[in-house]
Amino acid sequence: MSLSVMKGSSGAPIKLWTPLQEVESSALDQLKNTATLPFIYKHVAVMPDVHYGIGATVGSVVATKGAIVPACVGVDIGCGMMAAKMPFKANRLPDNLQGLFDSISKAVPVGQDMHNTMPSTSTWSGYEGYWNLPKPLRDNQERVGKQMGTLGGGNHFIEVCLDLEQNVWVMLHSGSRGIGNKIGNYYIDQAKKLMDAEQVKLVDPNLAYLHDGTELFNEYWRDLQWAQRYAMKNREVMMSLVMRSIAEVIFGDKDTVVSPLLTVNAHHNYAEREDHYGENVIVTRKGAVRARVGDMGIIPGSMGTRSYIVEGLGNSESFCSCSHGAGRVMSRGKAKKAFTLADVESQTAGIMCRKDAGIIDELPGAYKNIDSVMENQKDLVKIVTQLRQVLCIKG
Repeated sequence: MSLSVMKGSSGAPIKLWTPLQEVESSALDQLKNTATLPFIYKHVAVMPDVHYGIGATVGSVVATKGAIVPACVGVDIGCGMMAAKMPFKANRLPDNLQGLFDSISKAVPVGQDMHNTMPSTSTWSGYEGYWNLPKPLRDNQERVGKQMGTLGGGNHFIEVCLDLEQNVWVMLHSGSRGIGNKIGNYYIDQAKKLMDAEQVKLVDPNLAYLHDGTELFNEYWRDLQWAQRYAMKNREVMMSLVMRSIAEVIFGDKDTVVSPLLTVNAHHNYAEREDHYGENVIVTRKGAVRARVGDMGIIPGSMGTRSYIVEGLGNSESFCSCSHGAGRVMSRGKAKKAFTLADVESQTAGIMCRKDAGIIDELPGAYKNIDSVMENQKDLVKIVTQLRQVLCIKG
């Protein structure tokens, strides 16, 4: 894939791993606005699953020096994927997956639901970080505990997949749940107030930023890192609950230990300090996965299409990043108008999943072609394993 490079009359260059003509105008406008910020480091990198996002572009990698834009991380802080390769093959799965679907659905709350009590698998020393949060965010400690090990809604999912050798995999997608959303929105609002106080005029108010080294920046960085750790733990707890369901359905005892042969757990909405081009900078990824040499990542296709376990190639121009999925080509509203229940049946054929109107906006037709997305990032990652879904639980 040859890079598309966009350079306006002002601002940093924008390097895209997708044909420029395939990027929606609203996303291009967002990217151009981001590139005008004076603290952008080198260029803005854009992944092949790019699309318009609330506050900032999904599929963007923004490296900065001296400041951070909270909206470029977003409000689902630490959202990411986890995949685990099971120690058995497809022939151990029941012919009818309804029982497994029901067991997982019972074990892992979805949508707005949460556990009645904190799950026994959620022991985590990191809970103490909750008390460092600003007082307005510390209004429901019990909810933070009960949401640990829960899926959420939207495009979050739990899947049972098979690879080409018929090995069974479990893959899931979730983030920092309600507390991460609160943290994200709080600091986006604080950044906007700061811009007003400093009389900074931005082309887009969502690009409000915090100055590195200030008290407000340090507080955001502390709480951001905590939310990212919470998200990582949330996926681990969910995976352990799914393992217990698998053990119960397949081996007849939920206490049977199922030890994965391989696990991958990676954020795609987050920020870290990293070294690039010989300098230490802040890298925010919104809908992008870190892909340094040897880094393992997960690139899921939409429900009903292929997904991939990948290994990073360490491409410096992408700030060692790759896409986080297929990327939307149709908004949720448009998808609900464009598709019918007949489309649900045809586009999810052969997959144990909901077949109702509630998943219409998540159909494969609302997303980019995963094969094109993978072709466009051949210089960012190499494919390790190809997966196909046989069971999918949506939030």
